[in-house]
Amino acid sequence: MANAPLRPEIAAIVDQLDELRPTLITGGRDADLARRIPQENFDAVAATGAFSISAPPAFGGLAANTAECHAVARAIGRGDGSIAWVHGILDSGAWVVSLMDEQAQRDVWGTDKGVNSFISIVLATTSDSERVEGGYRVTGKWGYGTGSTHADWSLLGVPLKNDAGEVVDAGLALIPTSELGVEDNWYVAGMKSTASVMQIAEDVFVPEHRIFPLTAAVEGDYLSDYDDLTYQTVFVPSLFMKLIGPHLGMGRAALDYVISKADSKAIAYTGYAKQSDSAVFQSAIAKASVQLNATELVARDIAERIFADAERGEYAPYAERIEMRAKAGWVVETITTMIHDLMTAHGSAGFAESASLQRVWRDQATASRHGHTLSASGFEAYGKVLFGREDDARFVLPIV
Repeated sequence: MANAPLRPEIAAIVDQLDELRPTLITGGRDADLARRIPQENFDAVAATGAFSISAPPAFGGLAANTAECHAVARAIGRGDGSIAWVHGILDSGAWVVSLMDEQAQRDVWGTDKGVNSFISIVLATTSDSERVEGGYRVTGKWGYGTGSTHADWSLLGVPLKNDAGEVVDAGLALIPTSELGVEDNWYVAGMKSTASVMQIAEDVFVPEHRIFPLTAAVEGDYLSDYDDLTYQTVFVPSLFMKLIGPHLGMGRAALDYVISKADSKAIAYTGYAKQSDSAVFQSAIAKASVQLNATELVARDIAERIFADAERGEYAPYAERIEMRAKAGWVVETITTMIHDLMTAHGSAGFAESASLQRVWRDQATASRHGHTLSASGFEAYGKVLFGREDDARFVLPIV
């Protein structure tokens, strides 16, 4: 799929999202204040098909590859980083359900809503479970339930136990959101409108077919048998790469904004009536553009590598997965630095509540701290791999 163009179906979604961008930018401030994505904005994005691109064609999805997911999330992120982040999570949920038992997929998409039945996901096993006849009973609390307020289902991390009550694995339990409680504790500096609330289960029964064991999945042992390459790709890298597209979009949004203001904004206490006349400012914009283009290329390289392996029927070993993880962290860290520098280049006006730039800055800075793409742990683990110390790397990042 090297440098492959977007399929027409995906390109059409991106075009629709580009048309929605002014609406998403305008609605972003109110969403930030309300701590909720306006339903009309969410529905407008959903109407493009953006949230169902990773669902199986058997249910009306597009089985999108990683580069296509990036294109869609990037387009959303240029308008609203919070909606793009929700997209990354719901897209992850759809992809994981596609790997599950066929009955679980029918439970989710074999309804009147079809692929407009959305799934949020939290991997952390902050819960307890009891094995019972036909499945598990689950009790727990899961933080950062991004997208759950718009989801019909949630995939939530649970410990899997044998009949003796001993933990033998970790898994994901697919639970209708209608069976979950909520604690609204999402009071944060950035990504405010994602409404990433705490989800709560109290002795909820989850049938066996809605349980997805994770140890096998990490090594590519999935429960579905689709021929589409996207459902044969490496598990954890495919998931963390779904969180890269929003960053690419927010980076582009910041650069777009600063360039758009440069001809009408002076540089305070200097002779420059226009920022765009300053060589120092021009250099800052050039540097930011090069950095953003570089992150796009690295993200594309990882995406192509993931699918090239699937085409060859290969599953990347741990050391190669760690390299992907380190590169993903570099992409996120570079965009964080780029946006920080653009804030400085633009000036203090960028911190006004009326400026969408400060919201991009806050949203991306918050998202950049997500453990799935944190650069520090990725670099440490990859450094150990480069020195032939894979066991030490597994201590840092045991699940990749």
